[in-house]
Amino acid sequence: FGAGFINSLVIAIPATIIPIMFAAFAAYAFTFMEFRFKELFFLLIIAVMVVPIQVAFQPMLNLLGPRGLGISGQYLAVWLLHTGFGMPLCIYTLRNYMSTLPRSVVESAKIDGCSHFQTFWRLVAPMSIPAIAAFATLQFLWVWNDLLVAKLFLRSENTTVIVKLQQLLGSQGQGAELLTAGAFISIVVPMIVFVVLQRFMIRGMTSGAVKG
Repeated sequence: FGAGFINSLVIAIPATIIPIMFAAFAAYAFTFMEFRFKELFFLLIIAVMVVPIQVAFQPMLNLLGPRGLGISGQYLAVWLLHTGFGMPLCIYTLRNYMSTLPRSVVESAKIDGCSHFQTFWRLVAPMSIPAIAAFATLQFLWVWNDLLVAKLFLRSENTTVIVKLQQLLGSQGQGAELLTAGAFISIVVPMIVFVVLQRFMIRGMTSGAVKG
C-alpha cells in the first residue's frame, strides 16, 4: 500500500493542478473576452460533459498505446486523460463563478493599461480562489478514487492505491476483511483534503450558482 499511496499522490496532484491551470484561462476568456463563436464553443464544452468517459477509453487506448504515442503505462498518459476528462466541468464551474465578479474591476484594469494576462493574475485569479479550491477538491477526490483509468492505463508497478485495494479481493471473494481494512486506510488522504478545503468548496459552489 505504501507504493500505491505514493503513486496516487504523484498522479492526483498534477491531475488536479493541470486542468485548473488551463481551465482558468479558458473561463476568463469566456467571461471577459469577445471572440467569434464564443457561445458555440461554450455550448460544445457543456455538451462534452454529458458524454460518459467510458466512451473514450478505446480511442484513448489506441492513441496512447503502442500503435499511437506509446505512453500508455506512464504517469503522463493518466495526467493527460484526467486533464481532458476534468477540464469541461472546471471551465463550466469557473466561468459561472467569474460571471458573478464585478466587471467594473476588470474594466478599471483595462483603463489602467493592464493586459488580459495581468488582469487575470492580479485580479480575477485571486478573486476566484473559492471556486478554484472547490473544483480542486472535487478533482482530487475523483482522481484519487479512480479505478478504471488507473487499471487500464498504468502498469502494476506504478498503479494507484485504489487498484491495489481492488487486488486484495480474491477471484472467489476471499479477503473481504482485507478489503474493508484497506478501504479505511485509503480514505485518510481524501478526508484530510476535504476537511482542509471544505469551506472553500461550499463558498465556490454556492457563489457561482446564483448571479445577482
